[in-house]
Amino acid sequence: MNNFTMNFTTPEASTNSTTHSIGLMDSLEICVYSINFLFCLPTHSYVIWFIITGTGSGVASEFFILNLSVCELGICLNSVIFVLSMWFTTLSSFELFLIGLTITGRPLFQCLMCVERYLAVVHPVTFLKYKPLRYRVICCTAAWVINLVSCLCCMFNLTSQNRYIHTWLSSMQMVLVFSIQLFCVVAVLRALKQSGPGEREKKEENHMKRRAFNIILITTVSMVILYVPRIITGFFEIRTSDSSPTSWFPALTCFIMAGFVQPVLFLHRTGKLSCLCSS
Repeated sequence: MNNFTMNFTTPEASTNSTTHSIGLMDSLEICVYSINFLFCLPTHSYVIWFIITGTGSGVASEFFILNLSVCELGICLNSVIFVLSMWFTTLSSFELFLIGLTITGRPLFQCLMCVERYLAVVHPVTFLKYKPLRYRVICCTAAWVINLVSCLCCMFNLTSQNRYIHTWLSSMQMVLVFSIQLFCVVAVLRALKQSGPGEREKKEENHMKRRAFNIILITTVSMVILYVPRIITGFFEIRTSDSSPTSWFPALTCFIMAGFVQPVLFLHRTGKLSCLCSS
């Protein structure tokens, strides 16, 4: 009963499965979710505390990463519920609810962050126009509403009968979000590589652009690791109807591990990771 692979079973089958010992794939999934909980929980909690206390650039400028970190705490909770649901089947409904947050929340908020960077670099005038906090609040409110709808759909509609439809919809959602983010990061990378008039003499500005270029490049690689295995596995399941944990485990691992990138980059940018900032 994997909350990411959506290997849905009937309540009777889930009850009977608890009488058996935990298999190899279940053990591997428990390890992945345990790593996610142990590392993501303190990291994202620190990011939230850092932003709310006003130590950084302020809540307004970091509003998207703040919402992403709150969403990631929900994913951490999902990791705990997944492990506990192996012994307590009463948590299955809550586990299904958190599936929507896992597959929709992180992609949406990461997409908002990519669009914001795209506007800031490629269309700075438009970015300054929509920079005030109220526009970010509107975007995040819409994202949370979409997340809630996704969670409710997963909670009430995810059964073995409509698993095919949900896998198709979630895979298309991943393709759409990945395409938007890929367009944004490629445009930003192209803009950062272009040199402005007289910019060669501005060594400090060139250093900042090179640093931003490296951060965006790392973000692009993490996007590929996060989305591509998930998309490939989703369409593979649609084509073959194979939803076994074995086929989904590589995509699950990539999806979970890629969640560490954004908070690490944020802490690096704010100077809270001395070991990285010294390089």
